[in-house]
Amino acid sequence: MKILSVTTLYPNREAPTFGVFIENRLRHLAMSRAVDLRVVAPVPWFPSPSKRFGRLGALARVPAVELRHGIPISHPRYGHIPKAGMLAAPWLLYRCLLSHVRRHILPEFEPDLIDAHVYYPDGVAAALLAQALGKPVVVTARGTDLNLYPERYPLVRRLIAATARRVDASITVCQALTAPLMALGAPRERVHVLRNGVDLQTFQPQPRGAARRRFGIERPTLASVGHLIERKGHHLVVEALARLPGVELVLAGDGPERARLQRLAESLGVRDRVRFLGVVGHEELATLYNAADLLVLASSREGWPNVLLEALACGTPVIATRNWGTPEIVTTPAAGRLVDQRSPDALAGAIRAMLAQPPDRAAVRRHAEQFSWQATTEGQLALFRHLLGHELRAAA
Repeated sequence: MKILSVTTLYPNREAPTFGVFIENRLRHLAMSRAVDLRVVAPVPWFPSPSKRFGRLGALARVPAVELRHGIPISHPRYGHIPKAGMLAAPWLLYRCLLSHVRRHILPEFEPDLIDAHVYYPDGVAAALLAQALGKPVVVTARGTDLNLYPERYPLVRRLIAATARRVDASITVCQALTAPLMALGAPRERVHVLRNGVDLQTFQPQPRGAARRRFGIERPTLASVGHLIERKGHHLVVEALARLPGVELVLAGDGPERARLQRLAESLGVRDRVRFLGVVGHEELATLYNAADLLVLASSREGWPNVLLEALACGTPVIATRNWGTPEIVTTPAAGRLVDQRSPDALAGAIRAMLAQPPDRAAVRRHAEQFSWQATTEGQLALFRHLLGHELRAAA
């Protein structure tokens, strides 16, 4: 099968951890050797590669083509209007995709199926592309595209709904996302749950003493991992830390909330117990999970939070707010605890209890082993074959 995957959330040379959860799924799909895979990952156009423009300059430095894990990736540029361009985004993206695919992909690679990731704007644009090319299309919903955008933007909701009714199949990364997708009009028989897996080789138990020495950890330590934005709830973990004397916190990630988090830690008198590591690569992240006593995820919403699986695979128990996909991961006390109230007090209470009676780390790892990528890859292949079988029968 020849599969063309389309997404604006994909790692590149300038942002190697951006959208890595999508790359991981496609990487394991390619490793099955059952597909010939190409990825088109458009990036917003910006005129100057100068480093003085920060993140925008980095967009201009993204190579036009690259090879990651043996998968050919192309990065065409599309017009992007920050904030004000929410409604225009799928049309601008579609025009970019159609031109690029016709000029640079089709002459040497005729896809059997379009595989899109994130419903808006990527899924809407990919559905238009598939219609123009006469190809079946599958769109994967991942969280914010269903649990935020439709509520906040009525016209975006209409575009997502129209796309959900038209595509050949939709995939959700957790059971909790199926209801909002069907509420938008997606036919039940076209909605499939294929949760993300975890790389059990990269994320696995390591000698804890060495891991803790690597990060200079001596006291009970929490890890909070993810982009430093409000909805990830890092501020709540910092506030919980003020209620936990003798405990330290390591923050892995970067983003617009960093300065505010630093000021918050200072104001609460815990600045000497909070460390900001910035962006941490996968292999180093595995060592951090092993070094930490707990991973804490205080998000206001998550589709399928991969950081939970990564920590669990390393034998590190987790504490997370109960929302969307988290109850489908933390299903036993061996994995950790869910808090129903998203507050510093609730988090501190759960952390205190877990540190007093931590689960056996070997049991934590065994819980994670049920989330390998194999079932997800097999589910994708079965769905693609089913859709292409229908296409072949219709053409006969």
